[in-house]
Amino acid sequence: QRRVYRTTTHVPQELGQIMDSETFEKSRLYQLDKSTFSFWSGLYSEIEGTMILLCGGIPFLWNLSGQMSGRAGFGPEYEILQSLVFLLLATLFSAVTGLPWSLYNTFVIEEKHGFNQQTLGFFFKDAFKKFIVTQCILLPVTSLLLYIIKIGGDYFFIYAWLFTLVVSLVLVTIYADYIAPLFDKFIPLPEGELKQQIEIMAKSIDFPLTKVYVVEGSKRSSHSNAYFYGFFKNKRIVLFDTLLEDYSALNKEPAEGEDGENEETKSKTKNKKQGCKNEEVLAVLGHELGHWKLGHTVKNIIISQMNSFLCFFLFAVLIGRKELFAAFGFYDTQPTLIGLMIIFQFIFSPYNEVLSFCLTVLSRRFEFQADAFAKELGKAKDLYSALIKLNKDNLGFPVSDWLFSMWHYSHPPLLERLQALKDAKQD
Repeated sequence: QRRVYRTTTHVPQELGQIMDSETFEKSRLYQLDKSTFSFWSGLYSEIEGTMILLCGGIPFLWNLSGQMSGRAGFGPEYEILQSLVFLLLATLFSAVTGLPWSLYNTFVIEEKHGFNQQTLGFFFKDAFKKFIVTQCILLPVTSLLLYIIKIGGDYFFIYAWLFTLVVSLVLVTIYADYIAPLFDKFIPLPEGELKQQIEIMAKSIDFPLTKVYVVEGSKRSSHSNAYFYGFFKNKRIVLFDTLLEDYSALNKEPAEGEDGENEETKSKTKNKKQGCKNEEVLAVLGHELGHWKLGHTVKNIIISQMNSFLCFFLFAVLIGRKELFAAFGFYDTQPTLIGLMIIFQFIFSPYNEVLSFCLTVLSRRFEFQADAFAKELGKAKDLYSALIKLNKDNLGFPVSDWLFSMWHYSHPPLLERLQALKDAKQD
């Protein structure tokens, strides 16, 4: 794929009608920089993980967490508490070692190509909040999971799976209402033509829409997105302001009297026109609602939970094997959290790669089906133009190595999606 980025320097003939040479070159250089970053960050991650294993980093951190909990008056019998200390230290280590890579990606690569809208202060404030929120969720959930495994008897894997199922459903339910607003500002989509058209389209396919929000994604990045969430009769749609041509802060002049952070953020926009017209936004939403109407969301949840149950069952089979713990430096103890880490992260690694590939193939199939659904709604022409605009706004490179694309792309390449829409567009 890197060879494709390096050698494809001119717009291919089949792209001549949808992409100008300047945008093509910008996207090529952006993806080449991202590929270089991905290679080096991935290589570092592999070296770091290998060194941790070879140098006994996991048993060292476990013993350190035992010493820290021991100083607080809690002995080895308090395994769950020691596990939480271990988890806190491990996530802190991961956050610190990952920080330079995140800074470079945001303030060098994304900044260089015009996507970063964050200040340094905003970045660190955001990172700190993410770490705290993660701990507030991770530590209580992990402690309850470990407790269930310990008291669950022979069928603990069933109870553990049911617990994780409930937790995942709760998190999906509360995320957009209580967690996401901690990081971004959500405002109701103002009354107007776009909102009316969204409500009409939702009603036409019996989508139980209750609210439509616009999120200020432009404070963080100029990349665009849209999604829906909620269960049963309480569905909400969220549109990134960068998706909306009429609402994107990137398309507006900085207002006088704005506070310092906003001034600095908006000064980076360079009045870059982006986003989609109302008809194109409706087409994108038609695609997203197609995922709901065709049951893709439910199918993904079912697949995920079937996989989760299988993993917990295999965990129950393997957890008693002392040689697994010994291979990772645990000769005298077999902590449950360490068993979860060994089995889920390492033993299942080959299986997870195969599963990931299968889900990628399925995802591409779902994307084609959602495009076809939008086409049935009469949105083919607008979706066609929206896909081109979004590809341009996000500097997506439309030429791919077939093997790289097959393994990594959860969405079909742009040309394939446009070809599927082309006949209907011409009609």
